[in-house]
Amino acid sequence: MENFSIYRYMKLGIVHFKAYPQVSNGEGPIVETLRKIVEDDFWTAVEVGWMKDPKVRHEAKKLLECSHMEVCYANQPRMFSQKLDLNSFDPKERKKAINAMKNGVDEAFQLGATCMRVFSGKYPEESKKEEAKKILIDSLREICEYTNSQGEMGIYMKIFDYDIDKCFLIGHFKDAAEVASVLHKEYKNFGVLADLSHFPLLRETPEEAIPLVKEFPMHFHIGSCAFRDKRHPGYGDLQPRFGMPGGEIDTPQVRDYFRLLLNLKLLNPETRPVLSAEVRPLLAEETSEVVIANTKRVIKEAWATI
Repeated sequence: MENFSIYRYMKLGIVHFKAYPQVSNGEGPIVETLRKIVEDDFWTAVEVGWMKDPKVRHEAKKLLECSHMEVCYANQPRMFSQKLDLNSFDPKERKKAINAMKNGVDEAFQLGATCMRVFSGKYPEESKKEEAKKILIDSLREICEYTNSQGEMGIYMKIFDYDIDKCFLIGHFKDAAEVASVLHKEYKNFGVLADLSHFPLLRETPEEAIPLVKEFPMHFHIGSCAFRDKRHPGYGDLQPRFGMPGGEIDTPQVRDYFRLLLNLKLLNPETRPVLSAEVRPLLAEETSEVVIANTKRVIKEAWATI
């Protein structure tokens, strides 16, 4: 195929606060570690999160302005650390979650992000699932309204597991499609983020699930997971390195994911969506630098063997 460079089909990113987990609480060496990513021209996009200190946020903004990278903002650090839930049945808790995510919107615009990540709250008991989805839609509608009042930004709902680790409402791709279809009718900038590492946790395959949501704007993550043995150090949604023994994802699965997304024309020269690696060091012998190098090799080999 002519001009089959990976950069022709996607903006290749990495999740900053996972690659360097010491900054995942919004503090720590944020600018110093972000600079390492910015200085590596393998990456053309970066996903950043909560930065509590306004001075640090200003420094990061200036660094990102120089980088010529696509910037995405992820609300996970802000929301997860405070256990906030957009589909809580408690109106006070739900309002707290909505306000926190609005603060994330403000921060995303400050950092020059072109898109941000949203997601559901906890999976309730089965009898309350449909009610929870309606509450989630109302919460996301308020966040979309707020975001669009500030400027242009893509809003992508990330899909998590529903019964292993995060235990989130969204959840099955069928449920994600139902929520996204309502919101996308009103907000054309609302889409879906599909994470390769979550398919094993959901007991769904990309081939089955992606077609359910491909009509909406899409971004993608690649990563790994472990769920067959609860004693595994990477058990759950911890984003272990590719190829970790007992893990689910390595080069062949990344290759097949690339191939599927190409066949569905979701990776293409016209839209060039963001596809980010979400990996982190978990074991004593693992460093951020080693895990990032591992990831780059997997991406190169997976793309080369399509």
